[in-house]
This record gives sequence, C-alpha cells and structure tokens, in this order.
Amino acid sequence: MSQEVAPSGEAVFRYEERTEDIRLASADEEALEMISNHVEKYIGKIDGVFHEIISDIVHLDILIVKPTKEKNYYTLVTSGMSNLPMTVPEGADHFKFAELVICLPSEWKVSDEAFKQEENYWPVLWLKKLARFPHEYQTWLYRAHTIPNGDPARPFATNTDFTGMILSIPTTVDNANEFFTLELANGKSVHFFSLIPIYTNEMDFKLKKGTDALVEKLEKAGVNELVDLKRRSVCKKTLWIF
Repeated sequence: MSQEVAPSGEAVFRYEERTEDIRLASADEEALEMISNHVEKYIGKIDGVFHEIISDIVHLDILIVKPTKEKNYYTLVTSGMSNLPMTVPEGADHFKFAELVICLPSEWKVSDEAFKQEENYWPVLWLKKLARFPHEYQTWLYRAHTIPNGDPARPFATNTDFTGMILSIPTTVDNANEFFTLELANGKSVHFFSLIPIYTNEMDFKLKKGTDALVEKLEKAGVNELVDLKRRSVCKKTLWIF
C-alpha cells in the first residue's frame, strides 16, 4: 500500500495486487442467522442465498430479497464480511465490522445461469470483492470511501459506464437508522453500508473538490444504492469554447 494526496487534500491509497495463496474459510452459521433475521426485519423475506463453494479469507453469502409491490427491486446483502474485524484507524473501533448492500432493478436477471454473464454479475462481484478488500489489505471501508475499477478505472461491464463504487448509508430500507447497526449479544456492532456505482468524472470530482462535495451532489440528485444504468452523472462535463 502507498499513500498519495489528492488535489482536494484528501488521502488516496493505492494497493498492489494480492499474491498470497488462498486462505480457506468456512461459514459462520450463527452470524448468518442473525444477519438474515436483521434483513428480514427491515427489508423483507429472504427468497434465496448465493452460497460460495470455496471461500477465501471469509465465507461470503449473498442474501437475496426479491422485488415486491412496495419495493419493486432486488436487494442483495452480504453475510460474512463481518466474520473478521477490519483494520480501523484510531478512534474508529466501533466500526470494525461491516456488511454491504446493493439493489437491482426488478428486470435485472438474477440467477446462477444469468450470473455467468458479466453484464448481470458485476454488482454481485463487487459485493464480494469489496467485502474481502479490507481483510486482504489490512484496511477498512466506511461511508464515502471510493474504490475505482482498476487504474485507470474501467467500466464494470459492457452494459454500463460506471467505473467505481462509493460507500453510503442505505436509504431503500425501512427505518434506515435502525437497520444501519446490528448489535450482537457479544457486544459486536455490525454496520450495513450501501454500494453506489459512480462514473469516472464523479470520482475525479471527488479527488479535486473533496468527498463532501461529491456526496452533496449525489444526495441532491437522489442517487442511492438502487442501480440505475441510465442515470446521468451528477458532475457536468466541462465545455470549452474557443
């Protein structure tokens, strides 16, 4: 890991690709049950779980809540990221444990067969990728952290121009403030962060103007964890007139 400073004055971290062997992990059935109960309380009935056959570092399940009349979209939630603590900075001990949430339009193809195609699978891939990321690199993920798809950033798939993710607080769930934190009996607090796909110029805007400036634009535009492949960037392209 190396650290740089963006024009905004905020730190930028670069991570080298991991080269160590796979560290096999098994499922934590007790944690899965607790997280599943939490999801069903605040989001809805879990209709399916995508289980891993072989797990590296942590065993990750993806809990699937299907669209309903009231919530006409899929909600996907990780279970397993919180099996290990993240390496948080001083003063952030309360945020060692996290899980991730993303929502997909009702017309999205969600099945084992559909996920063989990159255009359908990339949101799930990034749930898994970012759920392991802090454990692979001894770091942490928190609200407003951004992660690009490579350097330079590339689109996730041929059906989108999104090239990165920003973490936020879920807004599509019932009682979002209550859902955000799951307090376990052992004193462990699990926080649920949402993933919002963003464009390259939105990432560039954050580097130049800072996190708060980008978050303000996203919130003003009503952008949340429900993926909208047709949404416009909240950052205007510069038009040069000569």
